[in-house]
Amino acid sequence: MTTVAFTPGTEARFAVARHVADAVLFEGYVLYPYRASAAKNRLRWQFGVLVPPSWSAAAEEHDLQLTECLIEPRTGAELAVEVRFLRAQRRTVEELRADKTFAPARELRLADRVLVPWDEGVEERVTLVVPVGDLRGDGTALPFTRTAAEEVEEVTDADGRVLGRLVRRREEISGTVRISTSELDGPYRVERLSVTVENTSTWTAEPVADRHAALPHSLVATHTLLRIDGGAFLSMTDPPEWARGAVAACRNLHTWPVLAGEPGHVDLMLSSPIILDDHPAIAPESPGALYDATEIDEILALRTAALTDEEKREARGTDARAAAVIELADTMPPEILERLHGAVRSLQGVTGPPEPTRNILEPETPWWDPGGDTGVDPGSDHVLVDGRPVRAGSRVVLRPRLRRTDAQDLFLDGHRALVEAVLHDVDGGVHIAVTVEDDPGADIRREQGRFLYFQPDEVELLEAP
Repeated sequence: MTTVAFTPGTEARFAVARHVADAVLFEGYVLYPYRASAAKNRLRWQFGVLVPPSWSAAAEEHDLQLTECLIEPRTGAELAVEVRFLRAQRRTVEELRADKTFAPARELRLADRVLVPWDEGVEERVTLVVPVGDLRGDGTALPFTRTAAEEVEEVTDADGRVLGRLVRRREEISGTVRISTSELDGPYRVERLSVTVENTSTWTAEPVADRHAALPHSLVATHTLLRIDGGAFLSMTDPPEWARGAVAACRNLHTWPVLAGEPGHVDLMLSSPIILDDHPAIAPESPGALYDATEIDEILALRTAALTDEEKREARGTDARAAAVIELADTMPPEILERLHGAVRSLQGVTGPPEPTRNILEPETPWWDPGGDTGVDPGSDHVLVDGRPVRAGSRVVLRPRLRRTDAQDLFLDGHRALVEAVLHDVDGGVHIAVTVEDDPGADIRREQGRFLYFQPDEVELLEAP
C-alpha cells in the first residue's frame, strides 16, 4: 500500500504547504514562450530528478534524495509523510491516413491549437503515517510501484471528423521511501529524522540511451512534505544556539528541508530540491501558475500576451498547463496586471517606534529633496568631454569601456545616440542618459524615462549642442 488517507487535520495542514510545494513540483515544467519547439523546452526538468540506478552512474545524475532534520517529539507523536513527484508521460501524435490506419506525425493542426509530441507530467504521491516511536533504529521502508500504461485519445476537428490521435505511454517505475530516527545526546529530547527517497527502477540503459530515454523511468521534481502531530521541527536554517552543532551534523543530499506553512508554526517541513527560506509563500499578487520562477510574473504575463496568434496556437497544443497560461495572459484584467508591478513588504525605519497604521516610516524632512535642490538640473547640466560641453540635446558616439560594462553595452559600441540628460549622483559621479538614434523604441523610452547610461569617458561628442 503506497497511499494512505490522512486525517482531516493533517490534510488541512498539508494543504497549506502544498501552495509552495506545487511551485516546486512544476518549476520549469514548461518555460516561456510555452511552446514545445522553443529551445528552452527541449531540455526539461532540471530539479529533483531521481533517475534509475543504471542511468545514475552513466550520467552523473542522482537516484536518491536524503533529508535529515531535527524533531522534538512528544509522547505518542505521529509523523505524516507525503513524497510527491512527476511521472513523465510520453505523448506521441498520429495522423489518420487514407487507408484508415494511424501513422506517426510531427503535428496535427487544428483551428485553435497545434498538437505536437511532448512529455506530459503526471503527479504522483506516496504517503505514510507512522508513530515516531516506531522509527527508531532501522525505522521503516515503504516500497512503491507505478505500472506501465497506455491511453489513446482521438483528435477531431470542429465537425467531429477524426484527424488523428494522441497516444500517451507511461513506463513502469518503482522506488522506496525509508524513514528512521535516532536520539541525540544532550539534555534536550531531540531526535534526528532521516528520510530517503530512492528510485529502484530496474530499467537498464542501452549503450546508446540518453537522458530522454531515462526520463520516463525517473521520479521528476521529487520533494517531501512532513508533518509531526505532537511535536515540533527545528529550523535547519536558523536553529536555536544549543542545536547548531546537531544541525551541522545532519546530511542533506540533493534536497534541503525548511519549515513550511504560516510563520510561527513548527509542525510542517518541506524538503525541496530548490533551496528556500523557512516559511516560503507564494506572493499574494501572483495571478496563477506560470511555471517559470526565474522570471517575474509581470514580465511573463506581458510577454505571453504579446505572442503571435500562431505562437499561441502551438502553446495551446503543447500542454494543457501551457494552454492555461495563454488563457490567463489573454484574459487578465488591467487591475490584476497592475498589482504585478511591484510591492514593498515589511519595511520599517531603524529609529523610532513604528506607527500603528503604516508599514513604511518616512522622516518629516527627507535627507535630500531633488525638487528643492537648485544646484542640479538634469535637463540643463553639462559635463566636459575632451574639453567640450555635453548636455541634453548633444549627439554622441558610444564607446563603452570593457572594465565596467555588460554585453548589452558592447553591442552598442560605435552607435550614435542623443543625450537626454546629464545626472550627478550624491557620490560625485556623472552619468550621461542617452537614447540610441536607430532604436525604434527610442520614443517609448523617452516617454517612460527609461534611458541607457554611460560615463563621460564612454562617449565621443559629434557636434556642439
